Amino acid sequence: MNEMESRDKKSKDVVIEFDRDARAAADPGDGAGASQALDQKTSEVVARLQAEKDELMQTMVRRQADFENYRKRIERDREEEGRRGVSRLLEDLVVVLDAFDRALKAHDNPAYEEYRKGLELIYRQLWETAARHGLERIPAADKPFDPRFHQAIDRVETAEHPDGTIVEVLQDGYTFHGRVLRPSIVRVAVAPEGESGAKASAVQRRQ
Repeated sequence: MNEMESRDKKSKDVVIEFDRDARAAADPGDGAGASQALDQKTSEVVARLQAEKDELMQTMVRRQADFENYRKRIERDREEEGRRGVSRLLEDLVVVLDAFDRALKAHDNPAYEEYRKGLELIYRQLWETAARHGLERIPAADKPFDPRFHQAIDRVETAEHPDGTIVEVLQDGYTFHGRVLRPSIVRVAVAPEGESGAKASAVQRRQ
């Protein structure tokens, strides 16, 4: 009795499985829908991964640009700090150049010719070294007075030079990469008082 029931149950299971396969074969629309759903899901995953990739690429580009800007800023700061150090050194060095100038002007006696040549050689080497690091002498003699580069301590009435012309340089001035380390100390020509009045009258008549 039990054996027959078992055979009957197995027969029913086979019929049920057959019916299920038959329904799937008879209704192919369910398989197409599942395939479409799978394709849509895959497309969504691909789109999400592509968006994440694009975001990571943009982040990497921004980080690279930030790092490049940081590197350039560090290099500028390092260069500027180096220039400030050289500038402080040259500010002290121009005093030594002044001493050489005074020594060369004082020892023009032929008896000191050999001494003078040695002094000139040292002075030239010192000046060339300073110039390689950006030191420049400010032009002043016979130049128009410029308060950005010259400091006038005296005015000289003269008709031999145009008004405002530097007639004497008392101390050389220097710049370092365009920045004034020390202005030139100068005397400036001014027109004699009578001549100035005549010029003013002539200007007024022309007006």
